[in-house]
Amino acid sequence: METGALELQEGECYVGLTHDLLNVQNVMDRVRSPQAGAIVIFAGSGTTRDNFGGKPVKELQYSAYSALALRTMLSLCQNICTKHGLKGIAMVHRLGTVPIGEESILIAVSSPHRQAAWRAGEEALEECKARVEVWKREEFEGEEGVWRANRDGTQGVKIPASEPTIPDSEKP
Repeated sequence: METGALELQEGECYVGLTHDLLNVQNVMDRVRSPQAGAIVIFAGSGTTRDNFGGKPVKELQYSAYSALALRTMLSLCQNICTKHGLKGIAMVHRLGTVPIGEESILIAVSSPHRQAAWRAGEEALEECKARVEVWKREEFEGEEGVWRANRDGTQGVKIPASEPTIPDSEKP
C-alpha cells in the first residue's frame, strides 16, 4: 500500500487505513480474479463535498482507533465476502485531512455476477459507517469544527469548551 498506511489481509479480504491520497486502481487490483465477472468500486463515503446542511465545508478530518478499526473492517469484509460469494473485497479508509473533492474511502468487490457485487459493495459501505471505529471532524468556513460519528445525515454537535477534552495525542 502507500506510505503511512496500516493494513490487514486475510484470504480474499484486504483492509487498510492511510493518510495518503487513495488510489482507485490499486484497490481494484486487490480484488481482481479470473473467476470474477464483475468488479464494483465505491469511491467516496463520500467524496468530500463543499457543503453540509447548508453550511460551507472547508474540509473533513478523520481519526480512528486504528488497531480496532482494522479488525472491525476485516471482520465485516469476511462476513460480506462469505454472504455474497465474493472473489475479493478491499476496503481502504483515509485518515487525517481530506480536502474538498477527494475520497475518504474506497471499497472494491469482485464476484462471479454483477448483482452480488452491487449488493455487497453497498452493504460494505453501510456496515463500515455503522460499525468501524472512525470519526470525522467537519470543518466549516468561519466556524469551529464539529466531531461526529462517521454516519450520513446527522449533524455534529459542538462540545462546550468548559467540558473536558481529549488531547490529540490520546485520541483513538
